[in-house]
Amino acid sequence: METRIEVENIRCGGCANTISKKLMENEQIQAVDVDIEHQVVTLHSSEAVRDAAVQTLFGLGYPERGSVEGLASLKEKARSVVSCAIGRIDMPKKG
Repeated sequence: METRIEVENIRCGGCANTISKKLMENEQIQAVDVDIEHQVVTLHSSEAVRDAAVQTLFGLGYPERGSVEGLASLKEKARSVVSCAIGRIDMPKKG
């Protein structure tokens, strides 16, 4: 099963790394693809995992597009900056 979730605040490979690592902690998810340019997270799973994934993404600071308004979005952007920085630190070094 393929599930696409449009999110906000994805800026770089660090963001994508954090998102992938955290979502892969869910044993029902076999693969995660993050399209940075279009800010879309695609999940590959055998079960319906959308709701759990949306909650995980929100907790990381990447809310589903259109779900956060006003001042709440500032908090989520701040949270995503922290997730982004962590993802950059955890990225594998290139050769």
